[in-house]
Amino acid sequence: MEFIDYYKILEIDKKASQADIKKAYRKLARKLHPDLNPNDKSAQQKFQQVNEANEVLSDPEKRKKYDQYGKDWEHADAFEEAKRNQRSSSGGRGNIYSTSGGGNEDFSDFFESMFGGGGYSGGGRRSTQFKGQDLNATLKLNMLDILEDQKQTLDLGAKKIRITIPAGVEDGQTIKITGYGGEGVNGGPKGDLYLTFEINNNTPFKRVGNDLYKNHIITLYDAILGGEIEVETLTGKVKLKVKPETQTDTKVKLKGKGMPVYKKKGAHGDLYITYKASMPTNLSAKEKELFKQLSELQ
Repeated sequence: MEFIDYYKILEIDKKASQADIKKAYRKLARKLHPDLNPNDKSAQQKFQQVNEANEVLSDPEKRKKYDQYGKDWEHADAFEEAKRNQRSSSGGRGNIYSTSGGGNEDFSDFFESMFGGGGYSGGGRRSTQFKGQDLNATLKLNMLDILEDQKQTLDLGAKKIRITIPAGVEDGQTIKITGYGGEGVNGGPKGDLYLTFEINNNTPFKRVGNDLYKNHIITLYDAILGGEIEVETLTGKVKLKVKPETQTDTKVKLKGKGMPVYKKKGAHGDLYITYKASMPTNLSAKEKELFKQLSELQ
């Protein structure tokens, strides 16, 4: 397997912090995203490499293995176990496998001998299977897109997959799609695809979990005398009755008018409307006189 320099792919130094890695990944992912380069196979391949590099370097444990074992980092646990077994069988007299040298050392010969032909069973060559590498991808959606389940085609560069996205997914939520990662080793199972959602809120509502929040302006007269108003929801306008002497910042709950609950068919959060009373402007002399009379009554 050819060595892939993940640091070079993300255009960062080997001493980069986790914040540096995150910043570099976001910058390159935006630049190379398939949506912005629909007919550029090279950009799509680089986008996949950037996701792969981020998946390894953003995980401190995987990064540590990568730094030490390079392209063979996914087999690091097997290598360490083999070292322990070797020390045990040799009575602790030495270690035939040196781990000095960091990520630039090539352990391929060891893995080939251990897992590609390091023993026989029933007259045949024995090989150990390993799961393929997991991949990361990002999917951008608008909030109005996730009010119902929807199907999407994901372009992973080398292949396309069709998935159903459950209604109500949240911004930053990651789901696992089993078997759509890298190829396994020695016939091992494929890795998994971890899909992270970026949800753009293209609505006038603030989302907190499954609930929605919105301020609604009411007139001073409705606040004092009461009345009927119309407010927006995700599914259209509804009429509400404002009680007389309603104070500004009064909050009312519209049950079931929030976001759909993830993977709970028919379940929804709530919508909270906060009333904000507006003061009248450009009063006529008559109106000012009436307010003065009201103030004297108080």
